[in-house]
Amino acid sequence: TLDNVAQGATKRIALHLVSQHKTSLVVSRCILEPLSLPESPAGVDAVESSPYVPCIFCKECYVLAEQNQLLKHMIIEHKLVIADVKLVADFRSYILYWKRRFAEQPITDFCSVIRTNSKAPLEEQDNYFLLCDVLPEDRLLREQLQQKRLREILEQQQQERYDTSFHSVCMFCDQEFTGNRSLLLNHMAREHAFNIGLPDNIVNCYEFLAVLQGKLDNLQCLYCEKVFRDKNTLKDHMRKKQHRRINAKNKEYDKFYIINYLEFGKSWEEVQSEDDRELLDNLEEDWSDWEEHPVCAVCLFCEQQADTTEKLYLHMQKSHGFHFPKIKSEHGLNFYQQVKLVNFIRREIHHCRCYNCQEKFESKGGLISHMEETKHIAFLPARSTWDQPQYYFPTYENDTLLCTLSDSEDAQTEDQSEEVPVVSEDVSSLKALKQSSVLNQLLCKENKSPEKF
Repeated sequence: TLDNVAQGATKRIALHLVSQHKTSLVVSRCILEPLSLPESPAGVDAVESSPYVPCIFCKECYVLAEQNQLLKHMIIEHKLVIADVKLVADFRSYILYWKRRFAEQPITDFCSVIRTNSKAPLEEQDNYFLLCDVLPEDRLLREQLQQKRLREILEQQQQERYDTSFHSVCMFCDQEFTGNRSLLLNHMAREHAFNIGLPDNIVNCYEFLAVLQGKLDNLQCLYCEKVFRDKNTLKDHMRKKQHRRINAKNKEYDKFYIINYLEFGKSWEEVQSEDDRELLDNLEEDWSDWEEHPVCAVCLFCEQQADTTEKLYLHMQKSHGFHFPKIKSEHGLNFYQQVKLVNFIRREIHHCRCYNCQEKFESKGGLISHMEETKHIAFLPARSTWDQPQYYFPTYENDTLLCTLSDSEDAQTEDQSEEVPVVSEDVSSLKALKQSSVLNQLLCKENKSPEKF
């Protein structure tokens, strides 16, 4: 029995020890204090996923939006100048690449050395290092980053083009649009004369519209970018000044247009100007073999045509006895009177009616024979008959003769020597016009009426 009691006690003690050991194991595996990761995680992957951009030479880091501060730091502290930074498609990737390369080889293997104050004492001289795309490795890196960015932008633009879940509100009339972005953009162009470009040329449309809406919410004109005191004043300003458009010189909008991602090292202005020059060159090539066809004017009395007015006038004189240059000179006809005379004769001949005796004929041939025999063709009727405003309008819309008329030298000299007043239409008696003028009547009434004050 004593043995049994001893064995039982031993067993209980053992179970107690095992229990305590398990408890200690559980306690040892518990997290009794908060853990923290290292503040500066090592490794390239960790750096590439960070929103910060590190200095190429030291541990300084800057927010990506403050890249100018980083560039200033590298110039002042490390004498490094990066050329054409605005043309680098991915600034962070560019900096990280050269941080790794400068750790592998000396900076002089990649950069040109620029010495300042070269005439000063040696201790006052400074060496600056220029990193630019003259270096083949740098140019290749920039091109690769540009191609990568272009692929990403095209994928984004393709997704937006076929996206049917777009939802936004017109910034001018608060009308809602659901479906494709083109519905809203076309609406603003058609209904509000606000055109930011074709939908297929725009990328990151949501962000673009948010930027524009933010400016309007801040009462800022989208074109001249002036700020106004209230919404109604801004609205009137944009409507009256025709400022319902964006300022193309504002670089803030460049990232929303596909054209700015197309060619490495070129802005949209340069790409556009090249397109214009190419178009002009093509136009010159297309028109280089073009030959001008002679002008064919038609006789006033028959179907005869001539490639010069001199030949036509000679034909009308010899064949019909109508001397147009002589008539123009004798009557002192200016350009507009010649136009009215030509249209008057065309109309009378069309109606087979003699413009002198008003006799009407069955055919055009009979009319011309009559006018030539009676010499009616050589003399004009009274000026009041043909010098009328209705004959400003051509009888034949393709009458080339009207395009070849010119003022006579005598008429030009007379016009220059006299001050001819401009009136609404030709008036035979300027004196009669002045006497019957409504202004004269009003002036007489005003003089006769008593003063009110």
